[in-house]
Amino acid sequence: MSSASSLIRRTLDRAGIWLSSLCLLHCLLSIIIVSALGIGGQFFFAPEIHRYGLALALIIAAVAIGWGALRHRKAAPFVTAMMGLTFMGGALAVPHGIYEAVLTIIGVTLVSIGHFLNLRSHLSEAH
Repeated sequence: MSSASSLIRRTLDRAGIWLSSLCLLHCLLSIIIVSALGIGGQFFFAPEIHRYGLALALIIAAVAIGWGALRHRKAAPFVTAMMGLTFMGGALAVPHGIYEAVLTIIGVTLVSIGHFLNLRSHLSEAH
């Protein structure tokens, strides 16, 4: 595999992990800030944030994890990330609140694990 494509895959996996982490942080801080202070609900719980986040996660996962699955033929990163994206999609189908947060947190955690497994598979290939 060329070093340019390898760098792109690693960068996308790292971006996926960071995006998942930011999403997780957003979910937890939203609950804490809105519950404790009663402010920011219109911003923190805006449906657009979740739709755009899911769209971005889908694009990054499709490219990075799909590319990785084709390259190293390991199902675990792909299956894990797809389960996570399914949870994230399910979070869009429920009303805002605790169920949405729980589904999103499970989803972003699984997507992040999928990116981590994909990155690890790539690194083990390089050695």
